[in-house]
Amino acid sequence: MANFARMIGIFDSGYGGLTILGELRRRLPQYDYLYLGDNARAPYGSRSFDIVYRYTLQAVEQLFSLGCPLVILACNTASAKALRTIQQRDLPRLDPERRVLGIIRPSAEAIAADQTIGHVGILATQGTVDSLSYELEISKLRPSVRIAQQACPMWVPLVENAEADSAGADFFVRQYIDRLCASAPDLDAVLLGCTHYPLLLPKIKAALPAGIRTILQGPIVAESLADYLVRHPEMEQRLGRGASVSYLTTENAERFQQTAQLFVGEAITASTCAIIGGNR
Repeated sequence: MANFARMIGIFDSGYGGLTILGELRRRLPQYDYLYLGDNARAPYGSRSFDIVYRYTLQAVEQLFSLGCPLVILACNTASAKALRTIQQRDLPRLDPERRVLGIIRPSAEAIAADQTIGHVGILATQGTVDSLSYELEISKLRPSVRIAQQACPMWVPLVENAEADSAGADFFVRQYIDRLCASAPDLDAVLLGCTHYPLLLPKIKAALPAGIRTILQGPIVAESLADYLVRHPEMEQRLGRGASVSYLTTENAERFQQTAQLFVGEAITASTCAIIGGNR
């Protein structure tokens, strides 16, 4: 396999993390990126904490073995169910000089810092909702923020089956938005807490009542990483600056390439790779 040393590793259970990668490349185009999608075992959203942790750790080990000094878990479910354990328990054993970052904490920080938000809705997978990660993180930072959550289990399949523009998507987007707003009629904003959901943004905006803002994670995560690298020059100096991007998938590479185009808006070339310990 090719040499991916000095690349920023971007991990997701499937395709959604490509929306995060796109924002990272816009904000920080000078760096090299390696995207790994565990498409063979997706989706993660309905899996148990133990399974998500095990799969995510295996992916991190894979990216480390390929030479990535920094890995971003561009997946809300992985960030919610695996990040903290990997940071606290596994990194000291694997390599204390490397880092694994998630996308929930930066999103929570952005919500807490916005004083115009008193009541926020979280649209996410069932796994992210059940983890209570957003409630916990936002409450630590600004306890006065009220939080309502809504799981949207049909949205990921709609996106991945190229049905984001279909009438069926209209129905399911409005169904979940209506449920959220019925339980929390005075929302100031909603966070799209799944990286697939930006592909449904026009329909989400159309379904939301007037005056409720939508918050996207991609720009938040990209700005957070830029700030992190300024604060950690020792890590920044370890990163390659060839403005390149490579794609790996645990599934069929040709299939990945076809679906990935929905997220990146251009043709890509991907390779298939087996994750270390993937049968465990």
